[in-house]
Amino acid sequence: MIRKHSATLHGHRTSFSLEEPFWQELKAIAEVRQIPLAQLIAEIDDGRPADSNLSSALRVHVLAWIRATV
Repeated sequence: MIRKHSATLHGHRTSFSLEEPFWQELKAIAEVRQIPLAQLIAEIDDGRPADSNLSSALRVHVLAWIRATV
């Protein structure tokens, strides 16, 4: 099931939609890195291509993280 989430990035509120497993993995990544979840999301947002949306960038980041740890 896809749920809407929101975060404040660089002083602006933004929302994105993610399936629950991706949301849980993002929280786990932030915990492993010992950074706030909002900081992780901001880093991903800053590094995403201009023609991609934040939800997709978050999913790709989770996939890359999992692949790197296997």
